[in-house]
Amino acid sequence: MRRWLLNRKQTGRRATVPLVAGLFVGALFFGISVARSQHGDSRQRNVQVQARPSPTPTATETKPDQSVSPTPAPPQKQGVDRIAPSLGEPPPPPRLKPTPTPTPPAEIDPGDILKINADLVQLHVRVIDRNNRPIDNVPQNQFHVFEDGVSQPIESFTREEVPISYGLAVDTSGSLRSQLQSVIDAGKSIINSNKTGDETFLVRFVSSDNIQTVQDFTANKELLMDGLDNFYTEGGQTAVIDAVYLSAEHVSEYKKGDENDRRRRALVVITDGEDRNSFYKQEQLFERLREEDVQIFVIGFVNELDKDSGLIRKSPKERAVALINKLATETGGRAFFPDSISELPQIANEIIRDLRTQYVIAYNPTNKTADGTFRAIRVTVDQPSSSEKRIALSRTGRLARRETAGAPKPPPVKMPVTASPVKKP
Repeated sequence: MRRWLLNRKQTGRRATVPLVAGLFVGALFFGISVARSQHGDSRQRNVQVQARPSPTPTATETKPDQSVSPTPAPPQKQGVDRIAPSLGEPPPPPRLKPTPTPTPPAEIDPGDILKINADLVQLHVRVIDRNNRPIDNVPQNQFHVFEDGVSQPIESFTREEVPISYGLAVDTSGSLRSQLQSVIDAGKSIINSNKTGDETFLVRFVSSDNIQTVQDFTANKELLMDGLDNFYTEGGQTAVIDAVYLSAEHVSEYKKGDENDRRRRALVVITDGEDRNSFYKQEQLFERLREEDVQIFVIGFVNELDKDSGLIRKSPKERAVALINKLATETGGRAFFPDSISELPQIANEIIRDLRTQYVIAYNPTNKTADGTFRAIRVTVDQPSSSEKRIALSRTGRLARRETAGAPKPPPVKMPVTASPVKKP
């Protein structure tokens, strides 16, 4: 019995060793599994974060193209409510461009000195009688030019016809809808009178942002007729001042750099004269016109305008008539106020006659001060002994040129210093 108990204890001790070892190994493997499991989950989460897809752009959101740099938006102007108007681009004319004839070289010797008098002022003068009929037989010695009341020496005088560059600007707002076809016909009459060398451009205008060059300067009458046939009316706030400002500027700048430029420049405007919403003010318009030698002829359909006025405020008709008369008077042109469209053919003929029967006078101003000030001009003509009355019409003034700021001035001329002989004591 005692031996059996001793054997039993030894057997139990031998069985406990493998059991403890097995428990230890099992615990070791369990710890390794947990560690691997945690490490694998962490790695799985990292992969999911890196692979997260970008959100799909919505209808109002555009995914930028990374290969092209986006164009920056232009800066917004502060305090500017309106944009200055500009002449619309003309359509490309369907015509062949002829090969220019080479100009032979001028016969000038290398040692010759050419002198150009940049101070000369050129005037286009009409002489009429009491009935507005032109007088075309006045000699040079009967003309007199005054600038600021001072008589000026006349350098050149001619009655010969020179090429005319003129614009035809038509108000195509709704107020002229019923007269448009008659206006187009009158425009065709004026264009049909064009002679060799004459050039015309066409403008239709409504509002400040709707001033279009239908046809730029051309001598091709067929293109001009087609351009007139494309005129149409539409609604808008009429901008007469802007249209005259831009059109007169375009006429003035055309071929201005030609050395032998002797062409006459004019603008024919057809409108009701009611300016409703121009960008430029009247003062700016007439200041600009004083810088340009452009005669303005205006046909004003003012009868349909409101005639009611107040104690201070002029009626729309009075304002329109005043503007039209001032445009003609200050540029040496002429104003017409037809009572009906049946008068348009006769008016067109008178404009043609006025453009052709003019005197060209150039004078050398005695006041050479380059201060940019306004100089009043007056042209008079001697009166005959008969009862015939002669009236000379031309522009009423000019702006003197102004010295360019920052232009280098010539150094003062210094007389040479002569050494005085030294006196011996």
